[in-house]
Amino acid sequence: MARRIVITSGKGGVGKTTLTANLGTALALKGQSVCLIDGDIGLNNLDVVMSIENKVVYDILDVSKGKCRPKQALVKDLMLPNLYVLPSTKGGSESEITTKDFENIAYNLDNYFDYILIDCPAGMDMGFHRAVVSSTEAIVVTTPNISAIRDADKTISTLSTYNLDKINLVINMMRGDLVVTGEMFSVTDISRLLRINPIGVIPADDDVVLSNATTVNEKTRSTKAFLSLADNIMGSSNIVYDCSSKYRGTLGKIRSKIKRIL
Repeated sequence: MARRIVITSGKGGVGKTTLTANLGTALALKGQSVCLIDGDIGLNNLDVVMSIENKVVYDILDVSKGKCRPKQALVKDLMLPNLYVLPSTKGGSESEITTKDFENIAYNLDNYFDYILIDCPAGMDMGFHRAVVSSTEAIVVTTPNISAIRDADKTISTLSTYNLDKINLVINMMRGDLVVTGEMFSVTDISRLLRINPIGVIPADDDVVLSNATTVNEKTRSTKAFLSLADNIMGSSNIVYDCSSKYRGTLGKIRSKIKRIL
């Protein structure tokens, strides 16, 4: 049976979809069979980030209406044969897919994959409930700013009322140079505020932002962090990527000054 993990945050703009895509790619690169489900009904973005939007024939709404089986709606990744996407629908409404429908779809795919990652919509309304109920684990995504941290705290508290096996934390868009100078919350600060240690830390990376696509199979600054996160999810490691190490010491200060200039 698959580990069904919902990627959530409580607010938009923290990089849930990008993290879902890149974590799924990292797990697939490590030999795991992975399915990514876009849980944001009507605002589908996961197929675009995965660059498979032109290959979509059926979507999750078609599955819920019985027009096709769940496996028929899956779109295989362009590069990795063990990575699939179940796209959301364009222009649909939240009410068109019930919580039970969504849960059944995820459950029906359970035996075909090692991991099912569900990209949760922003907020904590019906879409949130639908995605969480269909999962066995959760990853809460936050960024190092106070509003995102507060929302993450509320999300973690809400998730604790569900029957989940694990609730993990990923800190996204960390600027190591700003952490060293005290201008940004550190991993320790965020862990203390949320009372949970992160399973992964992803650095702010212009390559990810500009490409609006998966970059794990390329040489980007975030690649090592996503691969490390995948190892931690799989249980083969417990090392969290250190975004600040290269900005410490004399050479680090030089790098930090250069980064500010660029």
